[in-house]
Amino acid sequence: MADLPSWIERDAAVVWHGFTQMSTYADNRPVIVERGEGRELIDVDGNRYLDAISSLWLTTLGHAVPELDQALRDQLAKVAHSTLLGNGNTAVIELAEALAPRVPVDGAKFLFASDGAAAVEQALKIAFQFWTNQEITGRNRYLAFGGAYHGDTIGSLSLGDGGFGTDVYDPLRFPVLRTPSLGEPGAVDAAVDAIAAHAHELAAVILEPLVQGASGMTLVPAEAVAAVARAAAEHDVLVIHDEVATGFGRTGTLFATEQCGTRPDILVLGKGITGGYLPLSATVASERVWGAFLGADLSDRTLYHGHSYSGNALAAAVALRHLQLIDEWDVLANVRDRADQLGAGLTEAVAPLAAVATIRRCGLMVGIELAPPAEGLRWGRKVSAACVERGVLIRPLGDVIVAMPPLTTTANEIDRIVTTLAAAITEVTEP
Repeated sequence: MADLPSWIERDAAVVWHGFTQMSTYADNRPVIVERGEGRELIDVDGNRYLDAISSLWLTTLGHAVPELDQALRDQLAKVAHSTLLGNGNTAVIELAEALAPRVPVDGAKFLFASDGAAAVEQALKIAFQFWTNQEITGRNRYLAFGGAYHGDTIGSLSLGDGGFGTDVYDPLRFPVLRTPSLGEPGAVDAAVDAIAAHAHELAAVILEPLVQGASGMTLVPAEAVAAVARAAAEHDVLVIHDEVATGFGRTGTLFATEQCGTRPDILVLGKGITGGYLPLSATVASERVWGAFLGADLSDRTLYHGHSYSGNALAAAVALRHLQLIDEWDVLANVRDRADQLGAGLTEAVAPLAAVATIRRCGLMVGIELAPPAEGLRWGRKVSAACVERGVLIRPLGDVIVAMPPLTTTANEIDRIVTTLAAAITEVTEP
């Protein structure tokens, strides 16, 4: 077996990694994963790393879960994929049937895609065409929020509030109406006023309930989400909830929207839907929204949109078994217990550190904001590297250290994460 330097050299020669400067990729000592077991990833040299970022917020139950492996094998014995354009497959039907009573959407109808950004694009097109199908013109704008992130396709980038080097794409982005992040003072009033003033031109308002993940785990109060929903309903504006990051248990309920007491017109799901096994996402439309697309065969009321791998049978079969296991293992109870433990541990061991500005947490979604005394110190990158050296895989968002462990994480593993974070922050930031 080739050693790590050889694998890194081969990797850098042929693979282009997202959000990565390839000229320095090899110098940053990347982890080259060979396999996974439980909550750990194992590299080509046999080193083990606790996956404290859930492989970029995807993995829920862990790696190499026997029940999910078996669901994949069982579906392989039937069919790997068949098109959903004009036809169906049993795996997708069963998944949609299982999800329909669980999602916070009235009369839920599912349009599947392969990733969160694609599902957001679907939501944008659906919201716009909902109005044009009713011969209502001028509803072609979207209200989004400060700190928003909805993906990296052009439409989703337009909804997002920039950052991460995306400003280069500004000439391609379409303008949106934007008000401050809903956790800021006065933000709710600003959003409600914007909805009232611009209802005649808004196709929809889109928000991330409870947590804006990519902005550094910025918290969004449930009552703020509810206030936006009330204003939108009063002025007949559609509401889209982006739960790509928060869905499937991260916040302690299956969907963050449940804690807000609202029922969006459109819900976007992704990341954890298959437990981190296979690419799958979904745009969930209410029956009211879906009904606006019904008409004569081949009519212009049809949603002329679809993806080649929409409704992949392998992904759907794993997603169905994943949903069942969340219930069978009482995973959400573990999330709530481990979240309380994580919060207490961070309060005791990390919050008092001089380098820590603030800690934001909702369920098992954590952002630790560091306060470097000068520009260019790259504390976030260095602290994450120090965590990796200690066997805990972390990836920062600038100078915000993000931790998002799998939903089945144990009490001992939570203690390991807290201890590692405290040690890494101290090593990097204290003289």
